[in-house]
Amino acid sequence: MLFFQKRKRKRSELNQGEIDSLIFHEKIRPVIFEGTRALVDSARSLGYLNGLRNADKAPLPSHECRLAALCEMAKELPLVDAGAQLLVDEEGWTSHVDLFSQVAESRADWATVVQLMGEDYIIPPHATFLLSDFTRMQPLVQYGAKYDLIVLDPPWENRSVKRSRRYSSLPSSQLKLLPVPLLASFNCLVVTWVTNRPSHLRFVRNELYPHWGVQVLAEWFWVKVTTSGEFVFPLDSQHKKPYEVLVLGRYQMSEVLVEDQRLIVSVPSLHSQKPSLSEVLKPYVGGEAKCLELFSRNLQPGWTSWGNEVLKFQHTSFFTLTPLEEQADISKEGTLTNNCSLRVND
Repeated sequence: MLFFQKRKRKRSELNQGEIDSLIFHEKIRPVIFEGTRALVDSARSLGYLNGLRNADKAPLPSHECRLAALCEMAKELPLVDAGAQLLVDEEGWTSHVDLFSQVAESRADWATVVQLMGEDYIIPPHATFLLSDFTRMQPLVQYGAKYDLIVLDPPWENRSVKRSRRYSSLPSSQLKLLPVPLLASFNCLVVTWVTNRPSHLRFVRNELYPHWGVQVLAEWFWVKVTTSGEFVFPLDSQHKKPYEVLVLGRYQMSEVLVEDQRLIVSVPSLHSQKPSLSEVLKPYVGGEAKCLELFSRNLQPGWTSWGNEVLKFQHTSFFTLTPLEEQADISKEGTLTNNCSLRVND
């Protein structure tokens, strides 16, 4: 009987994917290094990135999110062809809603605490969302809105995700099934967060965007730094890089140009949650643009959001509620109907 043992790869040997990653890193390294240094120096001159944190800040919550599992079970429920449902009205009142088969809207001008499925969530002003599985996006399409900005944060497959089994992932080929052409307005700006794997970047540029009729315009970079302005990982680390890529494209065409290789530098908040792109993208879509985020795990004021964990970071355990009379001493993000002010525990 013969036994075969798989030959172990020498540490000095690189596979093709690692070689591609190294080539890509060396290409953009000067942009990341010089641009980050300039932005960090500017921030420090304004008193930011001084390394100080709130000493009495509470630890990150241990709330377990079961939304994805609930969406999986809800796939057995029939869809309701009834358009949107009102979650919060102009007076701040809430009603019973079907979260899994209809789009929910808030028309309140302030953030509101709403109890859903026995848990308390913060709903930002004029936020709209659909909590559903990837296979049940029909209510979002039937909602009938056309969006001037669509941001995607796909759950990319990678080895660490497979090993941990903590997060669900989606094969790249499945992303082509997203109904982006049905949701995009004429001249819609499409922005996709991409991991540092060159194969994912090539897929978005050469397959996904062309499949949707989106023309690639630019690549931007999100650089993650500490509160002292240092990279969260060494810039030349072989394992994790301190930056992620955004691919920007247009559905149809527009006269508004988009600069290439721009940098966004920030301190990651909850579990490396992506920074909001509302302000940085406003010059390219306008202040009154209709905005949509796909694969979202939190809500934004005035935006429509979709995902099977779309309410995850809206749980009240991620926020600090403070009586209004104390709000002058804190950073305010909104006002709640229970006479409290609100800030995020980042």
